[in-house]
Amino acid sequence: MTHHRPVTSPPNGDYPVQVPLTNTPLGVWGSLRAGRRNVLELIPEIATHAPILSGRTGKRWHMVMDPTALKRILRDKVEDYPKSMVTKLILEPAIGDSLFVAEGKEWLWQRRTAAPVFTHRNVAALAPVMTAAAERASARIATAAGRAANCYDEMVTATFEVISDVTFSDEDGFDRAAVHRALEAYISQTAKVSLLDILGAPAWVPRPGRLMTGSAMQAMKRVADQSIDQRRADGAKAVPDLLDLLLAGEDPKTGRKMNTPELRDNLLTFIVAGHETTALTLSWALYLCAFDPAIQDAARAQACAVLGDRAAQVGDLAALPLIRQIVDETLRLYPPAAFLSRTAQAKDELCGREVRPGDTVILPIYALHRHHALWSDPHAFRPERFADPKSIDRFAYLPFGDGPRICIGASFALQEAVIILATLLARFRFSLVPGKAPKPVMILTLRPEGGVWLGVEKV
Repeated sequence: MTHHRPVTSPPNGDYPVQVPLTNTPLGVWGSLRAGRRNVLELIPEIATHAPILSGRTGKRWHMVMDPTALKRILRDKVEDYPKSMVTKLILEPAIGDSLFVAEGKEWLWQRRTAAPVFTHRNVAALAPVMTAAAERASARIATAAGRAANCYDEMVTATFEVISDVTFSDEDGFDRAAVHRALEAYISQTAKVSLLDILGAPAWVPRPGRLMTGSAMQAMKRVADQSIDQRRADGAKAVPDLLDLLLAGEDPKTGRKMNTPELRDNLLTFIVAGHETTALTLSWALYLCAFDPAIQDAARAQACAVLGDRAAQVGDLAALPLIRQIVDETLRLYPPAAFLSRTAQAKDELCGREVRPGDTVILPIYALHRHHALWSDPHAFRPERFADPKSIDRFAYLPFGDGPRICIGASFALQEAVIILATLLARFRFSLVPGKAPKPVMILTLRPEGGVWLGVEKV
């Protein structure tokens, strides 16, 4: 199923940083404390060995790591396993009933309308924005040469530039900094697990932490609505951006087009999902390259041979296989969406276990990607695992989910990550900073607590 090679000691005598998984049952209060500290600490260590775990913490739950059962949840029986109420409670105040949280018919027509926006041709046409952001990130990082830089901050800046350039391109009235601040505040405050969620309290019971950040979100939505209405009046740009493509989009079955709130919720979804997840992938990738200097040197040699002294472009991607393998292996070790949950709607059976309507079904992607039955030496950083993607079980590797709800922006994210990573590795050497290891903590996404501090030298 996966590549096997002799297990050798990692280059720094250890594995890259990982989440300490527990060996003892947590109970309700322990679950709350762990969930507020780091959602991934709710995963027991046995989840990296077992196909399924079941229990009760307020309500019945099943944690699923078996690829066949995951295919059933995400693809074969997707209607019976909608996103959990916890997910909706966390995200709806920010992104409304958009593609990410909508269900059934409401989701389907939006997906049909938005899918053409992310065709290979449209994504490739947006690549110059990514190349320009790679150049600017390179110029900023160059100022830190000879000392340590927080590469996480740099990558958040770079990917936010990309997503704002391809959603609201050169929009004068759109205060990007304010949008960025509102999103950061929302994610860090609002997305923390509430005890009411763990106990399964109904949606109408207010969650105190989630009432706080409402005003910033409302202001952000007003600004976005104004930008959308203005674009409708002005007409499309010469090179259409995501907003133009969505404005032009219609459901091929019904002819329905998105109104301003629907457009805004989906654009905010792309901004939330599209910049932070790619920034995280790039930050963790730079950390891993610093962790294994031999892999970093090989990747640099490939990038330099292809790029010379220019930034990467979409036409270079096929000639940068090792860079892509590093991105894939980073998404295995540190998947941004590391913990998904669904609520069962119908009676079912998974791995021989009875599933009842109302049960919470947890997809711990972090544990799946480090499962000892699915991966050889699962905690090791080995990009060569992805030299032959066909050798990997499709449902053992789910950084973007799967089935009809697979991440619509996956190709966009991968293209952006390879362009930026190749450009930076060709120009800089990154090294670990003693005592400054990032700590993987999941709030809404798997973030490096404390940032990713790396020594930077020009090549």
